[in-house]
Amino acid sequence: METAILSSFDKYTTFSFAGKTLTFRTCDNLERYTKVLLWDNGYIEVMAKYKNKSEEIEEYIDLQPVLDGLFMDKRAFLKPIKEVKIQYA
Repeated sequence: METAILSSFDKYTTFSFAGKTLTFRTCDNLERYTKVLLWDNGYIEVMAKYKNKSEEIEEYIDLQPVLDGLFMDKRAFLKPIKEVKIQYA
Protein backbone atom coordinates (compact mmCIF):
# COMPACT_ATOMS: atom_id res chain seq x y z
CA MET A 1 0.00 0.00 0.00
CA GLU A 2 1.60 3.24 -1.16
CA THR A 3 -1.41 5.58 -1.07
CA ALA A 4 -2.39 7.73 1.90
CA ILE A 5 -5.85 9.22 2.38
CA LEU A 6 -6.53 12.87 3.20
CA SER A 7 -9.94 13.97 4.47
CA SER A 8 -11.64 16.37 6.85
CA PHE A 9 -14.62 16.62 9.17
CA ASP A 10 -15.89 19.49 11.31
CA LYS A 11 -12.77 21.41 12.38
CA TYR A 12 -10.33 18.56 11.75
CA THR A 13 -8.14 17.12 9.02
CA THR A 14 -7.32 13.41 8.88
CA PHE A 15 -4.38 11.75 7.18
CA SER A 16 -4.47 7.95 7.07
CA PHE A 17 -1.82 5.46 6.05
CA ALA A 18 -0.87 1.89 7.01
CA GLY A 19 -3.55 1.54 9.68
CA LYS A 20 -2.68 4.84 11.39
CA THR A 21 -4.80 7.99 11.27
CA LEU A 22 -3.43 11.40 12.21
CA THR A 23 -6.13 13.87 13.23
CA PHE A 24 -5.35 17.54 13.71
CA ARG A 25 -7.20 20.83 13.98
CA THR A 26 -7.86 22.90 10.89
CA CYS A 27 -9.84 26.00 9.97
CA ASP A 28 -13.46 26.25 11.15
CA ASN A 29 -14.65 27.21 7.66
CA LEU A 30 -13.08 24.33 5.73
CA GLU A 31 -15.75 22.43 3.79
CA ARG A 32 -13.53 19.88 2.09
CA TYR A 33 -10.30 19.23 0.27
CA THR A 34 -10.86 18.93 -3.46
CA LYS A 35 -7.56 18.09 -5.15
CA VAL A 36 -4.00 17.09 -4.21
CA LEU A 37 -1.50 19.16 -6.18
CA LEU A 38 1.75 17.90 -4.67
CA TRP A 39 2.99 15.27 -2.22
CA ASP A 40 6.58 15.75 -1.07
CA ASN A 41 7.56 13.54 1.86
CA GLY A 42 5.18 15.04 4.41
CA TYR A 43 4.41 18.29 2.65
CA ILE A 44 1.08 18.46 0.83
CA GLU A 45 -0.25 21.16 -1.49
CA VAL A 46 -4.02 20.88 -1.91
CA MET A 47 -6.99 22.78 -3.22
CA ALA A 48 -9.66 23.38 -0.60
CA LYS A 49 -13.21 24.69 -0.56
CA TYR A 50 -14.22 27.01 2.29
CA LYS A 51 -17.73 27.92 3.44
CA ASN A 52 -17.15 31.66 3.11
CA LYS A 53 -15.43 31.61 -0.32
CA SER A 54 -16.93 30.92 -3.74
CA GLU A 55 -13.62 29.78 -5.27
CA GLU A 56 -11.23 27.06 -4.14
CA ILE A 57 -8.02 28.09 -2.41
CA GLU A 58 -4.58 26.52 -2.55
CA GLU A 59 -3.53 25.29 0.90
CA TYR A 60 -0.39 23.75 2.38
CA ILE A 61 -0.18 21.00 4.99
CA ASP A 62 3.10 20.08 6.68
CA LEU A 63 2.83 16.74 8.47
CA GLN A 64 6.35 16.87 9.94
CA PRO A 65 5.38 18.97 13.01
CA VAL A 66 2.32 16.77 13.59
CA LEU A 67 4.50 13.65 13.58
CA ASP A 68 7.05 15.35 15.86
CA GLY A 69 4.28 16.17 18.33
CA LEU A 70 3.24 12.52 18.36
CA PHE A 71 6.87 11.35 18.78
CA MET A 72 6.51 9.23 15.63
CA ASP A 73 9.40 8.18 13.42
CA LYS A 74 8.79 10.59 10.52
CA ARG A 75 11.07 8.82 8.10
CA ALA A 76 9.59 5.36 8.72
CA PHE A 77 6.01 6.64 8.45
CA LEU A 78 6.43 8.91 5.40
CA LYS A 79 8.94 7.03 3.25
CA PRO A 80 6.57 4.34 1.86
CA ILE A 81 3.92 6.90 0.81
CA LYS A 82 4.03 7.49 -2.95
CA GLU A 83 0.75 9.42 -3.37
CA VAL A 84 -2.06 11.03 -1.44
CA LYS A 85 -5.72 10.83 -2.43
CA ILE A 86 -8.70 12.69 -1.06
CA GLN A 87 -11.55 10.52 0.14
CA TYR A 88 -14.84 11.34 1.80
CA ALA A 89 -17.46 8.85 2.98
